[in-house]
Amino acid sequence: MDKDLQKPAIDAVTTVGVGHFGVGADYDTETPLFRVEAGHPMSHAVEQATVLICAVHKLSDLAMGEVEEGPTLLTAIHYLSGMAKALAQDVNHGLMIRSVAE
Repeated sequence: MDKDLQKPAIDAVTTVGVGHFGVGADYDTETPLFRVEAGHPMSHAVEQATVLICAVHKLSDLAMGEVEEGPTLLTAIHYLSGMAKALAQDVNHGLMIRSVAE
């Protein structure tokens, strides 16, 4: 049996647009502030999530030693980690949909 038929390439699977973070106005969880756009290759989404997590790691190291800039660094950490979470959530959902469809 051909290996390409057994397992789809990750680029054949795309983001589905369900990954999100940030609450909307008045803490409305039904309309998030940010959402992953559907249609991007999963490999790109995973790569970008990795870049964001690396930035979060570096910023968290810096935040532990910074007294004056701590709040600013923690805000950046919060948003970057939320973006990474949204990408991971979307990748997971896309892969689950793909596996159920097969």
